[in-house]
Amino acid sequence: MRKLILLAIVAAGLATTACNTVKGAGQDVQAAGAAVSDTAEDAKPK
Repeated sequence: MRKLILLAIVAAGLATTACNTVKGAGQDVQAAGAAVSDTAEDAKPK
């Protein structure tokens, strides 16, 4: 859970600093989604 919160904070920071264009915003959202998916996969019981 901590990783997810930290990841969300980092993604929000990147989104606010790197979104100069619509394309950039889309890339930021895509990267944030991928990071959340990776964190969810890591959190699954093995």
